[in-house]
Amino acid sequence: MTADPVGGKVSTGTRQPEETAPSPTVKTRRQSLAGRLVMVASIWSTLALALAGVFLVSLYQRASERAFDAQLQIHAIALISAMLQDEEEVTRSIVPTVRQPTYEGDPRFSLPLSGWYWTVRRADTDEVLYSSESLVGDPLIVPHLEEGADEAVAFTTGPTGDELRILQQRVSIAEVSYVIAVGAATASFWADINEFARMVAVTLCIVGIGLILAVFLQVRIGLRPLQRLRQSLSAVRHGEAERIDESLPREIAPLAVELNGLIVSNKEIVERARTHVGNLAHGLKTPLSVISNEARASGGPLADKVSEQAGIMSTQIQHHLERARMAAQRRVIGVSCETEPVLARLIRAMEKIYRDKHLDISFEQEAPLRFRGEAQDLEEMTGNLIDNACKWASREVSVTCQPVSGGAGGREMLAIVVEDDGPGLTPEQRAEAVKRGRRLDETVPGTGLGLSIVADLAALYGGHFELGSSEAGGLQARLTLPALGRE
Repeated sequence: MTADPVGGKVSTGTRQPEETAPSPTVKTRRQSLAGRLVMVASIWSTLALALAGVFLVSLYQRASERAFDAQLQIHAIALISAMLQDEEEVTRSIVPTVRQPTYEGDPRFSLPLSGWYWTVRRADTDEVLYSSESLVGDPLIVPHLEEGADEAVAFTTGPTGDELRILQQRVSIAEVSYVIAVGAATASFWADINEFARMVAVTLCIVGIGLILAVFLQVRIGLRPLQRLRQSLSAVRHGEAERIDESLPREIAPLAVELNGLIVSNKEIVERARTHVGNLAHGLKTPLSVISNEARASGGPLADKVSEQAGIMSTQIQHHLERARMAAQRRVIGVSCETEPVLARLIRAMEKIYRDKHLDISFEQEAPLRFRGEAQDLEEMTGNLIDNACKWASREVSVTCQPVSGGAGGREMLAIVVEDDGPGLTPEQRAEAVKRGRRLDETVPGTGLGLSIVADLAALYGGHFELGSSEAGGLQARLTLPALGRE
C-alpha cells in the first residue's frame, strides 16, 4: 500500500524510522507476595525443625549414654560385691589378693566374644588378675585410668574390632587398689540412636510439610481480599465497572477509596480538557471561516494570500486540536474496544467507496483482541491506513491483526499490518513521507496530515507506527498498539 503523503486521511509515514523504532523491551521479574511469604515461612520452618531435630537427637543420645553407663555401673557394683564376699580370706593372706569373682548377673559375660566384657587388674601394676569368660583369653584394651581418678568412661576397641564403651572404677580391698573395667559393644547403642533419629526426621518432615501447607493456606486466604481488589480494578480497566468495590477489610479498604477518588478525578480532568478543546475549536474556526469567506469574495493577490494563509492556519489548528483531544482521551481509565468489529466495519466501508477499482480486501485476525483505548481512535488510525492502501493498490489489500510481544515493561501489544500491491515507496520516500504535511503526490487531494495523526495517536497510546515494503510489492504500514489482556 502506497501511502498517500498528500491524502487527507493517509499520509505515507508518520515519523523518521529512528524516531518510530520500538522502545527496547524491559524484562521485569514479577515477584509474588504470596510466594515470598510462603518461601520465608518455609525456610524458617525448615531451619527451626532441623535445629529441633538435632536438639532432640542430641538429648536422646545423652540420655542413652547415661542409661548405658548406668547399666555398666550396675555390673561393676555387682563385680565388686562378688569380690567382697572373699574379703576375710583376702585379709588373712600374706600377699593381699582377691579371688576371681563368681558373677552370673548377665549370661553375656560368659558367651565367647559376645561384646560384653569385664576385667579386674591391679591399679599399681596394671596386671590383669581376672577377666570375663567372654574374652576367651583375648586381651581387653583398656585406656589408662588417670592417677587420682576413681571412675572414668571411654571408648575403645574390642577383641573383634568392634567399638566398646568402657566404664572403669577404682576400688580398694584390704588396702590394695584394684581397677574394675566393664565394657559393652556400642552397636546396638548407636542403632537405637539412628533409629530414633530416623523417626524424628520422618516426624519433623511430616510436621514441616503440614506447616508449609498451613502457611500456604493462610497466605492464600489472607491475601484473598487483594485478589478481590485486583479483580475489581481489572473490571474498571475493562470498562465493566465504574468504581472499585470498597467492601474490603479495613486494612486495604482505604486503598480502594483512594483509587476510586483517583478514577473520579481522572474523569473530571478529561471532561474539562474535552470541553476546553471544543470551546477552542469553536472559537477559532468561526473567525477563520469569516476571514476565508471575505478574502474569497474580495479577490486580488492580497485576498488570495490571506485565503491561503487562513487555510494553513485552519489545518494547523485542526492538527493541534486533534492532538489535544487524543491526549485527553489517552488518559481515560477503563476504556477498551474489540479490534475485529472496528476493522471489519472499515473494510466494508472501503469496499463500497472503492468498488469501481474492484479491490480484493482481505482481513485476518488470529484471536479475539482488545485495543486498550477508544474505538474512535482505533477507527481513525486504521481508517487512514486502509484508505491509503485502497487509494494506491492495484488489485489487493490485506489487513492483519495479531498479538505481539515486546511492549515496554512486558505489556501486551497488538500489531495491525496493512499491505497493498501498489507502486510502493523507496526508503528515501518513506523517510520523507513521515514528515507532517509532506505530500509526495500533489495531484491527489489532501493535507498530508493523515499519517502524522496516526503516528501521534499511536505514540500517545504508547505504541508506534512504521512503514516498510510489502511482499506484494507495495507499501506495508505496521501499527503497534497496547492490547488489553485478561489477568
